[in-house]
Amino acid sequence: MALELTDANFEELVIKSDKPAIVDLWAEWCGPCRMVGPLVEELSHEYEGRAVIGKLDVDSNPGITAKYGIRNIPTILFFKNGEIADKQVGAVPKSVLAAKLEKLL
Repeated sequence: MALELTDANFEELVIKSDKPAIVDLWAEWCGPCRMVGPLVEELSHEYEGRAVIGKLDVDSNPGITAKYGIRNIPTILFFKNGEIADKQVGAVPKSVLAAKLEKLL
């Protein structure tokens, strides 16, 4: 299951992780976010133990949202060694997300 990320646990779970991380920035009211959400869940099962995969609700976590300048959702950030290595804005097929993650493994 994808981790529930917050302003409070983001640094510990994503920035300090020794594994690549995918962060799905989303909101309950966002239609495209609801399309991407199940794909992120599938990836969390497929890459369990190899990558950190989590979701961050932008409405509940303004700190991280502002820090990374998130203006459109869904936005998926790909982290490696605590830095943004890639980014995807908008709904895309799961294969696109998996390919971006594979490059970081």
